[in-house]
Amino acid sequence: MARLARLVVPNSPHYLIQRGIDQQLIFRDNHDYLTFYNWLRTAARQFKVAIHAYLLMGNQIQLLATPSDAEGLARMMQWVGRYYVPYFNQKYVRVGTLWQGRYKAAVIDPEQYLMKCSLAIDCYPVHDGLVETLGEFPWSSYLHHVGIKPDPLISDHPLYWALGNTPFDREATYKELAQQALTIPWDDGLIKAVGKGWVLGSEAFKFRLEQQCNQRVRPARRGRPFKIAPIV
Repeated sequence: MARLARLVVPNSPHYLIQRGIDQQLIFRDNHDYLTFYNWLRTAARQFKVAIHAYLLMGNQIQLLATPSDAEGLARMMQWVGRYYVPYFNQKYVRVGTLWQGRYKAAVIDPEQYLMKCSLAIDCYPVHDGLVETLGEFPWSSYLHHVGIKPDPLISDHPLYWALGNTPFDREATYKELAQQALTIPWDDGLIKAVGKGWVLGSEAFKFRLEQQCNQRVRPARRGRPFKIAPIV
């Protein structure tokens, strides 16, 4: 299935993935993680991108983020790469790009997918077998979402706030949802959708985006189009 042209919708959440070239590590020690984290935090603030969830893991980065304009996501990722790649190459005596092509991103319907994507990002280290329990992996937004360690990178989405009337209620509810998510076999449908640039949402949500952006936001139907409308 052909990849759709990248779609960025201001003030809408996006699920974003960036991988290392040939699945190589892009973080080798804690200093690498911290260096990238600090530049990501600076870039998100500079280009007005709200980050609701994140994962920095070995050979990949996952973000749940809302840009304030159509250029914010690209400018943020370019800015971070402009600093991080030379740092990494100099430290590990290598040359060339660090990334497996351009980053992948998909617009998501917040009502249906925002919490699902946030939980997928925070639970990914356990599903991937990197750690055994939630909370062991330090470079994700999980510790923030359950109230263990406030994270200045995170801008809580209104739907996260809707989980409870107090911080304790929200954190307890999120922790429970994360535990429930771990009992469900990992579904790579989200990752595949991001890789293809498919919008994640209801048919009504996709239709509204197509009307708003004048752009196809879902895979085309297989086969040749009918020359004459079929009788149904």
